[in-house]
Amino acid sequence: MAKTAKIEVKAQGLVDSMQGFFRTLLEKGDINALLVPQRLPRKNAVMPTLVTDPEKINGADPLAPVFPINAAKVVSKLTRKPLHGKVAVVLRPCEIRAFVELVKLKQARTEEVVIVGLDCFGAYGNVDYLRFAGEDGSGSTQKFFQNALSGKGTAWEGIDISPACKACDHPIPENADLLIGLLGVDTNDHLLLKANTANGEAILDNLQLPAAKEPEGRKKAIDALVAARSAYRDQMFEETSEATADIEKLTSYLSECINCYNCRVACPVCYCKECVFVTDVFDHEPSQYLQWAKRKGAVKMPTDTVFYHITRLAHMSTACIGCGQCSNACPNNIPVMEIFRTIAHYTQKAFAYEAGLSLDDEPPLSVFREDEFQEVVAKMH
Repeated sequence: MAKTAKIEVKAQGLVDSMQGFFRTLLEKGDINALLVPQRLPRKNAVMPTLVTDPEKINGADPLAPVFPINAAKVVSKLTRKPLHGKVAVVLRPCEIRAFVELVKLKQARTEEVVIVGLDCFGAYGNVDYLRFAGEDGSGSTQKFFQNALSGKGTAWEGIDISPACKACDHPIPENADLLIGLLGVDTNDHLLLKANTANGEAILDNLQLPAAKEPEGRKKAIDALVAARSAYRDQMFEETSEATADIEKLTSYLSECINCYNCRVACPVCYCKECVFVTDVFDHEPSQYLQWAKRKGAVKMPTDTVFYHITRLAHMSTACIGCGQCSNACPNNIPVMEIFRTIAHYTQKAFAYEAGLSLDDEPPLSVFREDEFQEVVAKMH
């Protein structure tokens, strides 16, 4: 049975209590640094920040409902080579799953890393969050969680959490070393702290926090959230499949793409050092455009937009974890996440694989399985 403890809240409030825990983690957790979403003084922005001084933790706010970057990319930069020190990283469940995929793709390492995960209620888009937070960043976080935990939901004055979050069916970070639980917990009194690994248990012992039991109502609360998310996800799959059912519909769906490649840059599991779309292969001669236009009568500019997305789908659908950063980064609000998550679902289902859930699961196409795709193989004999 996993070891559990509690982070006391009471009169302190969620954000202050979380900061106190991180301070204790830096002081007693036998770690050298903490990577945590930190509130920056300018415009209430929240970005991953590497902290070594416990007194510099005052701006930490991992509960803020905003998600400007999938921090798995940052953890990859910190861990791809020996760090010569232990770092704890505070991540959302989808960030943990992206990190797991990057480890399997040899882009990150688990040595010297302690993963701290939190139950995730989702996040607003970047612009929507700034409107929601206003001038009171920490207060808006408290407001968000009071509404979410009391059953009022996450919608606020015409905005809601992103579609990627609404469709996320893995809101609990079960693959973290240390899990901070909110669902089904009396958060006015404490937060649940659960060690899922031997690494997490060793740190939990060092922290000497009060013991606690996992609340009886926690599983029911988790099941209810996952059921709602799964229903939204399935409806999204159905609608997106219909909207992209043939090449004409797909072309229309992606018609506003401007080849900015923001989705590629924002994607946490798109790791190629050089992308074919920014090489000479797609640096067409000026006369080529004229030839295409003459042959067809008209040609949309810029070209290659649909081909670009199809290539990314073929490349990344086995590793997509559905974090939604592609849509968050799109300047023209194309529902990129919806098509990637839909295609990824069916691709991964075909390989009996789900990206990011376990380091022990071999990525599709990386191993040979003799009994794979018998429905295809049988027809060839």
